[in-house]
Amino acid sequence: MDAPTMERRHLPERRAAVREGTTLMTGLDFLAMALLIVGGLNWAMVGLLDIDVVATLFGPGSPASRVVYVVIGLAALYSIYTAIKLSRHQH
Repeated sequence: MDAPTMERRHLPERRAAVREGTTLMTGLDFLAMALLIVGGLNWAMVGLLDIDVVATLFGPGSPASRVVYVVIGLAALYSIYTAIKLSRHQH
């Protein structure tokens, strides 16, 4: 019989990475990043052109606009958590 192509000694390292949370980005990470990009571009438009795209789309001060701003804020908080978690694994 042929020997397996993947050596067994690499498996514990991979399991440790999963246990420590240092795997690839999750769907939630990508969603948070996308929301931060949308929020950043919106603020760039506000700063450069005095156009609030979210308020233009959903109405200034509308409940929908407020929900969008809150969701983007939550994405920022989640990204802070993710950055702290990643920085702890670097040391």
